[in-house]
Amino acid sequence: MTLPETQSVVLHKEHGDYNVISYVEDYPTPKIESPNDIIIKNFYSGVNFIEAYFRKGIYKAPLPYIFGREASGEIVAIGSNVKNLRVGDKVAYLSSSTFAQFTKVNVESFYQYIKLDSSITDEELKIQGSIYLQGLTALTFINEAYKVQKGDYNLVWAAAGGVGKTLVQLISQIGAHVIAIASTDEKLQQVKELGAEYLINSTNEDVLQRVLDITNGKGVEAVFDSVGKDTFKTSFDSLARKGTFISYGNSSGQVPPLTINILSAKNIRLLRPQLNAYIATKEEWKHYSEELLDLINQGNLKFEISKTYDLKDYAQAAKDLESRKTTGKLTLKIPQ
Repeated sequence: MTLPETQSVVLHKEHGDYNVISYVEDYPTPKIESPNDIIIKNFYSGVNFIEAYFRKGIYKAPLPYIFGREASGEIVAIGSNVKNLRVGDKVAYLSSSTFAQFTKVNVESFYQYIKLDSSITDEELKIQGSIYLQGLTALTFINEAYKVQKGDYNLVWAAAGGVGKTLVQLISQIGAHVIAIASTDEKLQQVKELGAEYLINSTNEDVLQRVLDITNGKGVEAVFDSVGKDTFKTSFDSLARKGTFISYGNSSGQVPPLTINILSAKNIRLLRPQLNAYIATKEEWKHYSEELLDLINQGNLKFEISKTYDLKDYAQAAKDLESRKTTGKLTLKIPQ
């Protein structure tokens, strides 16, 4: 196909709140400029909390910054060195700059993708464009950040969110006890149906006391905390001796600097993991992406897209996500 000169994207040119999010309809379309280039026409792109960290300047990236970290799409142009993909191939992939009609990647570093069947349905494209970042985050964390064991007690914050719901399912299927935390009874009911054994409403319950009651004063083997600043102390105090603290988000703000000596009393392991360091090689990507797909295809992992927004409405999607009004996964439909 002949690519248009301009495209629609969602970006920000400065750091700030929702008001810095811009929907631009005349942004230059990427072009094939080297023999290693690939251009993908996007169909759907999953919404993730990490975009808020880039928007606020917590994570650094050059400006202007086009949002987006995952998508499904179709290859529409390739350079002469590209042999493993063809024009017309449909793919699901991880990359930056996916809140756009077209995304350019380089074949030398482009391996985080799944080639899709040519007859894939629109609904399947929506799921494929939205599942990998959160799904692989949960899957790698329970294998590498902390190897969850049968009989463990694991505490999951924001359990009704995208990563949270996946963690609940995966941990409970191993045979560990999931203590799920959410802000409403409605959200807690959802995660109970996914395998959470114990439920804590963070709005009106004392989380630490409930954890200690559930574990007979011992504490939990692992905490999965995506909230950050507001929950750090409660998470830390909830851990058993030799427990593992997986801090992987900042939804309430960044955790302030701490004195490393606080880990000594109970020999706590504290990690700040991120997905890409667990899928940094082709072999790691293949292993975990295939495992995730097997879980879905065998019906062992439920993945819910709770709402689909048009690309131009990303600012509203961000507000809904960051204000905790949503459960499950949000995604964007890219204009064709």
